Amino acid sequence: MPRILVIVPVAVSDEGLARRARQSAHVGGDGSLRLHYRPVKINGELFDSFHDYLIADLAVFEAGMRADAEGFDAVCVDTISDSGVNALRSVLDIPVVGPGRAAFLTALMLGDRFSVLTQWQGWAELYGRRTQEMGLRHKLVSVRALDVQPDLSALLDDKEDVVFPRLLEAGRLCIDDGADVICLGSTTMHRAAEYLAGRLDVPVVSPGPASYEFARSLLTLGLSQSRTAYPRAAVPKLEIFERMLSGDPTGDGEHGPAVA
Repeated sequence: MPRILVIVPVAVSDEGLARRARQSAHVGGDGSLRLHYRPVKINGELFDSFHDYLIADLAVFEAGMRADAEGFDAVCVDTISDSGVNALRSVLDIPVVGPGRAAFLTALMLGDRFSVLTQWQGWAELYGRRTQEMGLRHKLVSVRALDVQPDLSALLDDKEDVVFPRLLEAGRLCIDDGADVICLGSTTMHRAAEYLAGRLDVPVVSPGPASYEFARSLLTLGLSQSRTAYPRAAVPKLEIFERMLSGDPTGDGEHGPAVA
């Protein structure tokens, strides 16, 4: 039975981790996919800046860099920013899948152009940057956002009655913009997918479950990332990342200097 490590890019509590793990209910098939959710040790607050992107890359990489040795068959990253994916691909032979790439490519298998529907305008730059990197910026017709600042731990709990109808209204505007498909702008929005799918006339892609199914397909086909695209480091130094996040950067058992 394939074991997939899902790296949650927030240092959440057990309760917060359980909220993230509810995405597994949206994965089809015969239940033969085992998803193990793991939080990172550090995180930025809102994923709204290059400052936060850098922290996420470091934290996600450290959380998954030994996944193959731990017996996992694949890794999925639980953020549409695809934080840490490229670095993990350079050290792991098992498939590493980001939900941003998975969601956008799924959208283009279902239609010709797509919109991103998100709860917060502060994430809009992230989608433009991600699609630009993929060469798909011309396929992104719009980003429709609510003014609801995200809670990366509590997600949308207790906000559904207010947020879901507003997302539906924004989703209809995405269709007016010319979108054939709508991608949810965050894995934290997975609970909105079913609500919207039954009320909109275009497919709605939830990025987290899309990444799990991509990983399943790669494992079934016996495929993984290309070594020419993601070459290994000639001299890997994984222990540096472990030391950085342990507060012992030199490895001598001493913590860094105190900062007043």
